[in-house]
Amino acid sequence: MKSLLYIGNKLSGHGKTPTAIETLGPYLESEGFKVGYASSRRNKILRLLEMLWKTSSTQADYVLIDTYSTTNFWYAVAVSQLSRVLNKKYIPILHGGGLPHRLRNNPVLCRMVFKHSYVNIAPSGYLLEAFDKMGYDNVRYIPNPIALSDFIFKPRQNPAPKILWVRSLAPIYNPEMALQVFAALKNSHPDAELCMVGPDNSAMLGTLKQLAAKHNIEVTFTGRLSRQEWAGLSTRYDIFINTAKIDNAPFSLIEALALGLFVVSTNVGGIPFLLEDKKTALLVKDNDSNAMVLAINDIIVNEGLRKVLTSNSRIVVANFDWDTVKQKWFEILV
Repeated sequence: MKSLLYIGNKLSGHGKTPTAIETLGPYLESEGFKVGYASSRRNKILRLLEMLWKTSSTQADYVLIDTYSTTNFWYAVAVSQLSRVLNKKYIPILHGGGLPHRLRNNPVLCRMVFKHSYVNIAPSGYLLEAFDKMGYDNVRYIPNPIALSDFIFKPRQNPAPKILWVRSLAPIYNPEMALQVFAALKNSHPDAELCMVGPDNSAMLGTLKQLAAKHNIEVTFTGRLSRQEWAGLSTRYDIFINTAKIDNAPFSLIEALALGLFVVSTNVGGIPFLLEDKKTALLVKDNDSNAMVLAINDIIVNEGLRKVLTSNSRIVVANFDWDTVKQKWFEILV
C-alpha cells in the first residue's frame, strides 16, 4: 500500500477544533495507507519548519496538503514549491471558503501551487466551480467524509425551539448572530434554549456573555467538545443553526443532518452547494437574523416541511459516508 505525508494543522491536542488532517488521515490509515503527519507544533514558525523538514526527508508516494485561504495558505505555498523542487507528487486539499478570493487576487502565486500539483481535491461543488472558472482542469471533487456508523439518527417529530450551534467562537462564524436570533426567538417561545459549542480561539467569549446579558438571555457555552461529546449533547436539541459569514463545506452541517437535527444556515460560500433550501435545510441571507427566526418557526409548525427535510437529508448524508468516499480516494492514490 502507498505511503503518504499529510501536511496540515494537527492541533486538537492544544485545544483547537480537529481539522481534516485529524479525520481524513485516520480514515486513510484504516485502509492500509502508511500516513505521516506534520505538524502538531503550536508555534507557527516551528510548525512550518517541521512541515518543510518532513517534506524534504519523506519517501512518501504523495504529499497531501490541507490548503486554506488565509494565513495558513502560506504553508501550502512553501510545501508545494519544495515538493516541486524535489519532484514529489503533492495534492492540495482545498478547504478555505475564501480560496476563490485568493485565486482572483493572487493569480500567479495560485498557479504556482495549483497548476503543478498531481491533482487538486475540492470537498465542495463551490470550490470545484470556482477553480473551473479560473481555468484549472486538474481538480477532482471528493467530499469530506464521515463514518455514519458513529452517528445515531434521532427522529424529531415534534421539535421544540432548542437550538444548537457548533463552531469556533470567531468573527468569521458570526456567533453574535446566534445570540440575536435566540433573543428574538425568546419573545415568542419563552421556553427556547441555545447551546453554543466551540473553543474561544478569538477571545470572543467575554463579549458574547455581555451581549447575552444585554438581551437578558441565558446561553450555555460549553467550550470545545469532541465530536463524540457534542453528538451526545445533540440529543437534547432539535434545531442546528449555522451563522457563518464565509464557509466552504463544514463537517458540522453534515454531522448535524446525520444526527437528525433540522438545519438552518446562512447561504454563504459553499453552503448552497452542500445543502438545498427547503429540501435538506432552510437557508437565509448572511447576517439576516429575522429570516433565521422565521425559518426556525417554520420548522416548528410545519410538519410537511419537516418530513421533506428529514427524508432528503438522510439521502444526502449517505453520500458523505467513508465507505462511499474512500472509493474516490482509491482512484487517485492506489
